[in-house]
Amino acid sequence: MTSNHTDCHYCLQSLRGRKYALREENAYCVTCYDGLFANPCEECKQPIECDSKDLSYKGRHWHERCFKCTKCSRSLVEKPFAAKDELLLCTECYSDEYSSKCFHCQKTIMPGSRKMEFKGTSWHESCFVCQYCRQPLGTKPLITKDNENYCVPCFEKQFSQYCYSCKKVITSGGLTYHDQPWHKECFVCAGCKTQLSEQRFLSKDEYPYCVDCFNRFYAKKCAACKKPITALGCAKFITFEERQWHGECFNCVKCSVSLVGQGFLTQQDDVLCHACGLA
Repeated sequence: MTSNHTDCHYCLQSLRGRKYALREENAYCVTCYDGLFANPCEECKQPIECDSKDLSYKGRHWHERCFKCTKCSRSLVEKPFAAKDELLLCTECYSDEYSSKCFHCQKTIMPGSRKMEFKGTSWHESCFVCQYCRQPLGTKPLITKDNENYCVPCFEKQFSQYCYSCKKVITSGGLTYHDQPWHKECFVCAGCKTQLSEQRFLSKDEYPYCVDCFNRFYAKKCAACKKPITALGCAKFITFEERQWHGECFNCVKCSVSLVGQGFLTQQDDVLCHACGLA
């Protein structure tokens, strides 16, 4: 531009009929202005003259022609870009080099788009959905099965087991009895309702019983001592004509000699060794 200013503020040469630049209301010839105030270009290291466009980013400056992607050299003027280790990259090159890949679709998660993180993996927000209902999971509680994510209602509907006793979902723990799932707290003795998950139990007609209740209701009684005969403890027992004895109780009623593995005689309800029976 031409000026009504008389002289260059720095070299004092006349500005009449010459181009000049203003800075803080002072006029400078182009040569002085470029020498004093022009920013060096980050790319070519040459000063950005006053008649050139100065592009600035985070305190650094470029000629318009030098403002380009470090990798592919395409111009970044009026285009989105990203910076990595002070290098400028177009969004495509930045994505190829540094952006995460979506765990689901394996496509790049572009800079500026919302990214979901889950168990060390990255997802597009649109890919991070329930496998069954396809609704976004976002930050909702979820359950993973076979590398697929489910919202809690869908997982319970598809996979959860229901307690045989109370019919409610078993969310953790539990046990199996007669091929049926049970909550531990629901697995109780059919007689006294004592929890059986941590103790021995016996079964009758598909119902579990603690040892005491089973013996009280179902165990056969020893013909000699009248106490229950139970299989617990691997106790041996003798049976004869619908009567049972503990192995240690199967003795001659007269001399008390053990009759286990021996011949014996009967006299009404008594059992006798041969010697006592023939006496």
